[in-house]
Amino acid sequence: MGDLRSGKKAEKIKNYISWFEIPAIDFKEAVNFYQYIFGITMQQNITASNAMAYFPTTTGIGGAVVAGSGYVPSDSGSLIYLNGGVNLSLVLDKVEPAGGRIIMPKTLISEEAGYFAVFIDSQGNKLALHSKN
Repeated sequence: MGDLRSGKKAEKIKNYISWFEIPAIDFKEAVNFYQYIFGITMQQNITASNAMAYFPTTTGIGGAVVAGSGYVPSDSGSLIYLNGGVNLSLVLDKVEPAGGRIIMPKTLISEEAGYFAVFIDSQGNKLALHSKN
């Protein structure tokens, strides 16, 4: 593994997430879910082996809804926190009408850190939202 005391400075990493993928079985339903709760249009790329719908970004970290071999929705494992915008309630209030389920309502972390909520999407993935308000 190497000597951790080598004296070399570790490279500073700005963001520890560089890309995320949310698995889907029913691709169309999953894309519709995220387009509805965020009020966005996702560009799609569908091939013979997989399908991807990209969250629109101009800066920062991007990601996609992905369907294909090996992409299995799960409510266990890593938890991705999606940006809830200025007030995550605006997104969270659309989760259940879009076919998802709220498992932790909007909850205060602290005044400095803001709020979070946890939900299950229409495919069975557990995700979270974060916002300052």
